[in-house]
Amino acid sequence: MKLFLDSSSSLLFSLLLAQLPVFTSASPVPPRRASDLDKLSNQTKNLMKLAQELLREHAFEPDMESHRFRSLPEMSNRSVNGLNNLELKPTLSQLHADLKLYEHHFEWLNKVSKKHEHPALPKLVEMIREMRSLINMLHRQMQRVEAPRLTHTTPSLPPHVPSSFDVLQSSHELLQHFKLFCDWAYRAFITLKPKASAAQ
Repeated sequence: MKLFLDSSSSLLFSLLLAQLPVFTSASPVPPRRASDLDKLSNQTKNLMKLAQELLREHAFEPDMESHRFRSLPEMSNRSVNGLNNLELKPTLSQLHADLKLYEHHFEWLNKVSKKHEHPALPKLVEMIREMRSLINMLHRQMQRVEAPRLTHTTPSLPPHVPSSFDVLQSSHELLQHFKLFCDWAYRAFITLKPKASAAQ
């Protein structure tokens, strides 16, 4: 009888050991923590989506001859082909300086839009809020990799806009330019991700 009990106990123990890998594999795998560059690229993608929504909701034929904002970041020298040659610190510093310029322009647009009761005002406020969030996230990343903060001259913008149509024209030009910037910045953050991981 004792021999039977010992054999039963050994068999039960062997069965439990055999099930151990099953229990281990069934345990939930913790989700992969998003990297800082992932967060930056996701936030940039969100901003690009907001810009596209504003352009779509308030579509009109723009006066393409008028270039009101010559103080915006230059985009003609930023090609997709050159992304692989980007260096981490200078690119993060430049993107931060560019975003501060856009923040200044969109704050101005928000101010003049209030005077003309522009219908896009609520979403414009949301975009400025999300832009500031991206700027803060980017600044923290710059501190981690010791990227310098560039100083930029704040451009002077007209205190008044003559008409609602001028507000629309200004909105369209700023949003189109910002959408292009976000598209490039999104690709840049993805390209820089391996370099950021190596630097930390």
